[in-house]
Amino acid sequence: MKNQYLIDVLESVKKRNPNEPEFIQALTEVLESLEPVVEKRPDLVAAGVIDRLVEPERQIMFRVPWVDDNGKVQVNRGFRVQFNSAIGPYKGGIRLHPSVNLGIIKFLGFEQIFKNSLTTLPMGGGKGGSDFDPKGKSDGEIMRFCQSFMTELFRHIGADCDVPAGDIGTGAREIGYMFGQYKRLRNEFTGVLTGKGLTFGGSLARTEATGFGLCYFTEEMLKANGKSFNGATVAISGSGNVAIYACQKATELGAKVVTMSDSNGYIYDPNGIDLACVKQLKEVERKRIKEYVATHPEATYTEGCAGVWTVKCDIALPCATQNEINKASAEALAKNGCYAVSEGANMPSTPEAIEVYFANNMLYGPAKAANAGGVATSGLEMSQNSLRYGWTFEEVDAKLKNIMVSIFKACDDASKEYGMEGNYMAGANIAGFLKVAEAMKAQGCV
Repeated sequence: MKNQYLIDVLESVKKRNPNEPEFIQALTEVLESLEPVVEKRPDLVAAGVIDRLVEPERQIMFRVPWVDDNGKVQVNRGFRVQFNSAIGPYKGGIRLHPSVNLGIIKFLGFEQIFKNSLTTLPMGGGKGGSDFDPKGKSDGEIMRFCQSFMTELFRHIGADCDVPAGDIGTGAREIGYMFGQYKRLRNEFTGVLTGKGLTFGGSLARTEATGFGLCYFTEEMLKANGKSFNGATVAISGSGNVAIYACQKATELGAKVVTMSDSNGYIYDPNGIDLACVKQLKEVERKRIKEYVATHPEATYTEGCAGVWTVKCDIALPCATQNEINKASAEALAKNGCYAVSEGANMPSTPEAIEVYFANNMLYGPAKAANAGGVATSGLEMSQNSLRYGWTFEEVDAKLKNIMVSIFKACDDASKEYGMEGNYMAGANIAGFLKVAEAMKAQGCV
């Protein structure tokens, strides 16, 4: 980065947030992409848009006390970062995982600004969560935690203010408990959360949206470069919601998916992943991915997650967590002939890994563009809630595909306009930024 203004902004943020490496990492990537924009648009600098953009509008942190099945009080920490509302109400998921801290929520909220902007829907950026670990907890414990979490959060959110959704550790069960508590506290039935059950305002295709959307974006990226999913071998990490439906859609598009993983290790099935088995294990029985090999003797299970990227593949779809692909993993992918990486998780590639992608002329679909299908369909759920109406699965899926195609086009066009053709990371950052920046400038110094 050579622009002194952007260097000064980054240094200022580092001083104010010294213990938040994920946030600094996400911010650095965006600011580096914005150099040509800053040079071309001094009016945005004069208006202080970037200075304001890097600081959340509001950061909320609170305790979450709850009672476990043994009658003992447990205390977790809850977060909600409302980062930017220039183009619409704050929108972003709630992550429940022991690794959650303020820095991770800020990084996710910052990324969400640009992701939501790219969808073309009127949604600002926010994110929330807790260091609560749902693994191993009973339904009763999870219900009591979710009710306690919402007892504080409810005063900060609303259908036209901030609309949370699911994320890691927060599925339909958790959203249901939170929605029930919100309704009880506010005495109103509104679309305050997305990812709801179909019987109380949820949208068809929301469960599939992030994984399907990832494949729609990747399909468009491949098509623009003379390639396709058809006949390709795909490596996927993760075995949660995103990974499962990315596997389904990639298979429908003619690919063979050979890997999936969880936090303990990964499976490799040379015949192609049996998705029905994975769904049974993860969605119904809530078991570990290693149980797959018990019914699939031709498959192998390996402890540790990093090795999943040493499996030979044409396309890699990381769908687990942030920074799961480092330089060594990226080099392994390149060595094995992988020609495309598209991100289903949030920021799963380290900066060093991204350098390897570009050095090896690999196609790279960044998370804020490639995994925007989930929040796009959450936006469609918000629309249906406002209309008191529901669309069919086919209607939502068609709208989702159109949005993902338009996101790729926006990234492609911006990369060409600013002299970085084929760099879809820069294109996504620039296209997402400009919409928010114009709105911020038009609304004055707020």
